[in-house]
Amino acid sequence: MRRHLALLLSLSSIAAHAAPPLPALSADAAQLTVSGISSGGYMAVQFHVAHSARVAGAGILAAGPYECAEGSAVRALVNCMDPDANDPVPSTAASVALVEADATAGRIDAPAGLVHDRVWLLSGGADHTVARPVVDALAAFYRHWVAATDLAYVKVPGAGHAMLSPDAPDANACDTSEPPFINHCAGVDAPGQLLAHLLGPLAPKAVSAGGELLAFDQTPYADAAGALGLGQTGYVYVPSGCRTGGCRVHVAFHGCRQSADQIGTVFVREAGYNRWAESNRLIVLYPQTTPRYGWTWSGWWFRWVFNPKACWDWWGYEDTDYATRDGAQIDAVTRMVDHLAEAPR
Repeated sequence: MRRHLALLLSLSSIAAHAAPPLPALSADAAQLTVSGISSGGYMAVQFHVAHSARVAGAGILAAGPYECAEGSAVRALVNCMDPDANDPVPSTAASVALVEADATAGRIDAPAGLVHDRVWLLSGGADHTVARPVVDALAAFYRHWVAATDLAYVKVPGAGHAMLSPDAPDANACDTSEPPFINHCAGVDAPGQLLAHLLGPLAPKAVSAGGELLAFDQTPYADAAGALGLGQTGYVYVPSGCRTGGCRVHVAFHGCRQSADQIGTVFVREAGYNRWAESNRLIVLYPQTTPRYGWTWSGWWFRWVFNPKACWDWWGYEDTDYATRDGAQIDAVTRMVDHLAEAPR
């Protein structure tokens, strides 16, 4: 009885401290774009490929091709981060075959949806976490469908493994690969560059992010999708004027060790998206993972989840469908986007 009472009190405490609900904003989700760094980059690729009929473009920093890991943590760490002659990054033909198989099975949208999309990639010359050949393979993967004029591949010689943002007052030096994995590289504004490529010419960056940076409760979306790797709280930047509807949506996926449970709101405030979003009527959704390592209660049973660095699932720690529309995390984020597109009640 005491154990049941303690559990009820714990659940009541969690509910009492939950963030407010995600607002419905009548957003224009038909022009959806995504981006991400590292594990968030892999998730952005997966989300783009899985939902190519609705995603218009993707910006990827330091990540590789679709289903690179093929459900293996070992492949993720070797072939998809630091490949060599014995453990190479997958060939374009192999990656394309996985896409076609998933599409034929109805697990993802038909890859024809990628043909007219825009893609922006970045690789740092001092990135020793995700090696250049991995991003080269991603570029080759996208070139199978995307026209050369629609794909931009930026190589920054001195950049480490990080988001490259001029908006972070305490950003790391350009060549570092350390938390919070936000670096300052002279003349490089990765969010501005990728948004301009994906969306077309932008209005100048706002002097300040004068809209609303809102925390919201992710648990309804995580529970509905069965996603155990998501944190309790997510974030969304709502520019001034976007409460009245019609604003486009961009989903920004953080990398490993960049979740709010690890670095607070540093990524959602300083990654560099919000000032561009403010002047261009762009809602930025910042979904959040959380560190998990061990048996985790799913609401019905315990499941083993090992993700101590709060990476997005790009090797199957949540489920075998992780890269498809049925993947728990992709499903949860899709539900968030759909809610933003709903009319306020």
